[in-house]
Amino acid sequence: MAEKLRVLFLCTGNSCRSQMAEGWAKALKADYVAAYSAGTNPHGMNRLAIRAMAESGVDISTHRSKRPEDIATSFDVVVTVCDSAHEACPVFAGASVVHVGFDDPPRLARDAKSDDEAMPHYRRVRDEIRAFIQTIPESLRSTKPV
Repeated sequence: MAEKLRVLFLCTGNSCRSQMAEGWAKALKADYVAAYSAGTNPHGMNRLAIRAMAESGVDISTHRSKRPEDIATSFDVVVTVCDSAHEACPVFAGASVVHVGFDDPPRLARDAKSDDEAMPHYRRVRDEIRAFIQTIPESLRSTKPV
């Protein structure tokens, strides 16, 4: 078996979208991908993201919010999952950078009056991220290193 593709999912806060992507990659593509997540400005885990993933049978409750430099490995591919992270993406020598932007559930749900009212936003983005993860590794093969 070939060596796993080391993929970093990068967003700003490393609290929601990148964590969901890491969770899905580990759940669905563990044979092909060594998945990690980090943020350019991490600020802790989002409890509604944890809830949304748990509803789909993926436990990310033990994940922690971190910076790329906190991960002791190099990456083959960096997938930026928000526009801000894409614009502020650090240079990762030899890694390809792919931008696949997803809506920000906390922003979408900011006017929700309850967690239950906020959850449809988290579920939609969770499902969109899952659909993207299901295309890996094929969708990442056409990228070029920076």
